[in-house]
Amino acid sequence: MENTKSYVPCQEDFVIIGCDDAATEQMPPVSLTYWQHSFRRFKSNKVALVSAVVLLLIVVMTIVGPLMSPYDMEVVDLSQRNLWPSATYWFGTDQLGRDLFSRVWEGGRVSIIIGLLGSLIVALVGCIYGGVSAYFGGRVDNLMMRVVEILSSVPHLLVVIMMSIVLDSSSVGTLLFAMCITGWCPVARLVRSQMLQISRSEYVMAAKVMGVKPLTSIMTHFIPNTLSIIIVNITFRIPGFIFGEAFLSYVGLGVQPPATSWGALCSAASLNFLFYPYQLIIPAGLIALTMLCFTLIGDGLRDALDPKLRR
Repeated sequence: MENTKSYVPCQEDFVIIGCDDAATEQMPPVSLTYWQHSFRRFKSNKVALVSAVVLLLIVVMTIVGPLMSPYDMEVVDLSQRNLWPSATYWFGTDQLGRDLFSRVWEGGRVSIIIGLLGSLIVALVGCIYGGVSAYFGGRVDNLMMRVVEILSSVPHLLVVIMMSIVLDSSSVGTLLFAMCITGWCPVARLVRSQMLQISRSEYVMAAKVMGVKPLTSIMTHFIPNTLSIIIVNITFRIPGFIFGEAFLSYVGLGVQPPATSWGALCSAASLNFLFYPYQLIIPAGLIALTMLCFTLIGDGLRDALDPKLRR
């Protein structure tokens, strides 16, 4: 019989492999949600962040600007007509002697409200219409998309002008209705194309098998999964509504006196532009600046909300 020696374990047999003592003191990376990560990416976009700050200042001024001026926007003083900007009248006066500082910010309030409400209305109608079309598909989808194609074939501004003339009203509600009557069609097409991809997902098929109502499935599955695209689309559509309102007011189909807007101010100032250019430059510059801010913010949101860019 061979003599066998008992094995005595040594310290080298118990060396821990794969443990880094220095790494144990480091905190693990914090898990971020999709919206937290998107917000962090948006903050890293300096151009979009500066645009958001500038836009916030413009919105604040439209709220408190008329209160800062000692002059009422509707008070006419013919002895103070066409005065250039000064310490007394910060933006000058118009051809009727009214203070332009209060009128510009009061008009900006109307323009921004129309832009925001119009974009939200067309986004809501377009989401519901496109979601219903994508959910049912087949003949329902074909019929609903043919309606969208017919409405989209008519020039948008022509429809707005015709509706403004037919309704014979210059209120903000009438202007919004005229601008939104066909403005939802591009949103419906965009939402439909995105939701057709989602409709093939397992959780949507499971909801159909479980007997979930179509409207409930659209509101809980379809729209939340396309929310990022909808938000970006809204920010890009706001400048279009602001420009549309300015154009209609410029040609006399928008907001009428004594109410005012940036477009109405530009229309009134165009007659005296060669002699008093400040009356046109100030409201036109604010229109351009506001539209630029919304466009840059929409560009930043598009990059921040894109899941393909998430690391």
